[in-house]
Amino acid sequence: MGPLRLIAARWRAASPRHWVLAARFALTGAALVLGAAPPAAAADFPARPITLVVPFPAGGTPDILARILSENLAKRLGQPLIVENRAGAGGNIGAQAVARAAPDGYTLLMCAFGCTVAPSLYQPAPYDIVKDFEPVAMIGTVPSVLVVNPNVPAKTLPELLAYARANPGKLNSASSGVGGSAHLATELLKQRAGIDLAHIPYKGAGQVAADLLGGQVDMYFDNLPASLANIRAGKLRALAVASSKRAPAIPDVPTFAESGVPDFLITPWFGVMAPARTPDATLATLHDAFTSALTAPEVAAKMRELGVETAAGSRQALGDFVLAETARWKDVIQANHIKAE
Repeated sequence: MGPLRLIAARWRAASPRHWVLAARFALTGAALVLGAAPPAAAADFPARPITLVVPFPAGGTPDILARILSENLAKRLGQPLIVENRAGAGGNIGAQAVARAAPDGYTLLMCAFGCTVAPSLYQPAPYDIVKDFEPVAMIGTVPSVLVVNPNVPAKTLPELLAYARANPGKLNSASSGVGGSAHLATELLKQRAGIDLAHIPYKGAGQVAADLLGGQVDMYFDNLPASLANIRAGKLRALAVASSKRAPAIPDVPTFAESGVPDFLITPWFGVMAPARTPDATLATLHDAFTSALTAPEVAAKMRELGVETAAGSRQALGDFVLAETARWKDVIQANHIKAE
């Protein structure tokens, strides 16, 4: 039984409400068996450079992680790994390009939080995360941290919420694009805390950082690796982390639960996906290379410094995670009436 059909069997047994998604993974696995045979060149994989598409502009966390991994991966695979930023439409343009690419292992996607959100947020869905992709390797997760420009008159999360209630609509909250973790976190905070915030979507994290530092926007739910240096330099004020425990990289910053907003959990994650119908042998080669790279001392040290919790595991584990996140955020989007703007 192939890995995707194992995923489907496990999920149907463990969580009936997700069995439809699991069945779709199983159908993808069946298509591998019934469809065309993999190309003979798969036995010699890789024979040329591999492109890892980051569907966001340079400077954001997905781009940072891809570039940390690229040099080590090139050594392990014996071929260059080219990081290509193909941004637009909240990550959808790059994801769609990879979904349409030849299923030969030479074009991969650095998937992130938005990959499991977009199918529920956009109508029509830009892609089907289950049918259009195969899991390759989980990279890891990072804390989501609420940061504000130092000019915002709040030094704690309770102070920020009090200010927002006293000044409805005055504060604005940036995001790196509709459907990303910052956008969903902003909408959830509005719902949970009963406040009015203006959502300001940008086309990438780099643009957000410049305007946040310049005071053009007030607050931002950022991935910790991207904002850590500015937090430590005092250029941004971190108010809370949206995780179950404090982040070791910024231990003095409380969680949302500690600050009076319970069950406020946002988990930005990063994993590598390949087009559906990529040969199993090719996927196995890629998976081994990525998971081995994550344990390399120089890579592991950089990940720890940035606050990344690496999560190397099986392809099945990434498939399980994708199914869970897709179902979770579909429920959140529907319950909170969140729509793409």
